[in-house]
Amino acid sequence: MALSPTAAQRRVVDAADPVTGRLKGTEAQLAALVKRGLAFRHPRPPHDHFLTPAGHRIREAADAPEEPVAPEPAGAPAAEGVFAARVGGEEAAPGGSGPARLREVRGAWQGLLELRRMTHPDGSTDRPCGWERSHLVRAAALALEAAGHRPAGPDGADGYRVRATPQPEAVAVYEGDGAALRECAATLERAGWQTGEHTEPRTRARYLLASPRKV
Repeated sequence: MALSPTAAQRRVVDAADPVTGRLKGTEAQLAALVKRGLAFRHPRPPHDHFLTPAGHRIREAADAPEEPVAPEPAGAPAAEGVFAARVGGEEAAPGGSGPARLREVRGAWQGLLELRRMTHPDGSTDRPCGWERSHLVRAAALALEAAGHRPAGPDGADGYRVRATPQPEAVAVYEGDGAALRECAATLERAGWQTGEHTEPRTRARYLLASPRKV
């Protein structure tokens, strides 16, 4: 069972990379987190330290509100300084735009591939990992944005929109252009997702239902 971290160790946990869980701290702090079951030392050079699932839970609990609040809108930007893939339809696009945003997105995607490699027993990177399964909308949006797809603007037109669904392991991806929707499907399938194209009964809008592939 993981032991509760000290205040100093908690600051190290809170400062972990939100996608990969990579930690920065003194050797003593990192060793103490490993002892508490909140981090592990990667066996390959440069032997960086990463949060365990228990460490991720503690970090995410710190971000949770103490009192129940209304769900955050799907297009709401992330807190300042925290990377967030664009899900489409945001009023204010997170992270700006241009070359700096492109580098940030590519770095996040490479970090996610590394997280897959570290957490899958076979070291594979061709299918989603546990973090993606618990952050479906963000994970699918990152795969799309990293591949160069354009997120929709505030009016919801001309770009993809990734939204949660009532199904436990599936997201809906909308794109007004049929060819672009099929390109989104191809991108997600290359990223290890299963997709199927559907039509909404009321609006007749076409959309993808995408879920992480397990094998």
